[in-house]
Amino acid sequence: MRSPTASHPPTQNGDTLRGFSFALGAYVFWGFLPLYLKLVDHIPAVEVVAHRVIWSVPIAGLVLILLGRTGDLRRVLSDPRALMMGCVTAALVSVNWGIYVWAIAENRTLDAALGYYINPLFSVFLGFALLGERLTRLQWVAVVLAAAAVVVLTVYNGSLPWPALTLTVSWGFYAYFKRSLPIGPNQGFLLEVLILTPFALIYLGWLWSVGGGVFVPLSADMWLLIGCGVATAVPLMLYANGAKGLRLTTIGIMQYIAPTMIMLVAVLAFDEPFGTARAIAFPMIWAALALYTYSMFRNRRS
Repeated sequence: MRSPTASHPPTQNGDTLRGFSFALGAYVFWGFLPLYLKLVDHIPAVEVVAHRVIWSVPIAGLVLILLGRTGDLRRVLSDPRALMMGCVTAALVSVNWGIYVWAIAENRTLDAALGYYINPLFSVFLGFALLGERLTRLQWVAVVLAAAAVVVLTVYNGSLPWPALTLTVSWGFYAYFKRSLPIGPNQGFLLEVLILTPFALIYLGWLWSVGGGVFVPLSADMWLLIGCGVATAVPLMLYANGAKGLRLTTIGIMQYIAPTMIMLVAVLAFDEPFGTARAIAFPMIWAALALYTYSMFRNRRS
């Protein structure tokens, strides 16, 4: 295999250093994101998400202007079918963001990590259920192991780990419908936040009209909420550009970086209890992911 370099485009058999660096930056950013969101845990999750949306717009817009790709976005805005799909993905990503912010504020960061661990296996199942993709025996075992881990958590805790499942399902369907958007990921992200912006502005306007909201000029909360836009847009765009320079198998392995870091942050920084149920369920998920990853490599060699 040829040594990967930043100056060569990826092939079926190689990765680029540029792609790897961008993707690694995105996953590390996402891994540390709970530390930042913990600083705004005194603010309602819906208000945080509204600011994530609004302050992502100028960053995403500037990137597209610098790349000279605004024409793609204009074409989609005049295509009712593509615009409707953008509304679907925007709704799904807003639910995902809201649950994630809420989970961290409510000391359920481990649930968030679990949700993103399960997500690749849920995507495999979606491929089978909605796209007619055939699953290998190892992939079926991995999916069943993940489902069994959810059952273990449900039985031990007396309730479904709904934050984890909501994150898994919302992001899985987001990725599924995102495939139908006829534009690149950077343009798609800007389209989504533009669609969400009127709703965010209406909500914040109502909040301020009734004397709520924490966005006070020159306050610490103001700067933290503006920073939420940076923390949202930057890793998504790093990932979008990194994925173009990597094989799917490489991305498949790297996607475990973020939930692993989130789990470590939850236990080491937030002092969330791991507990017996998670001590059983998480190794089951890791075993399932190991089988899934091995299956990817074996299929690639075939």
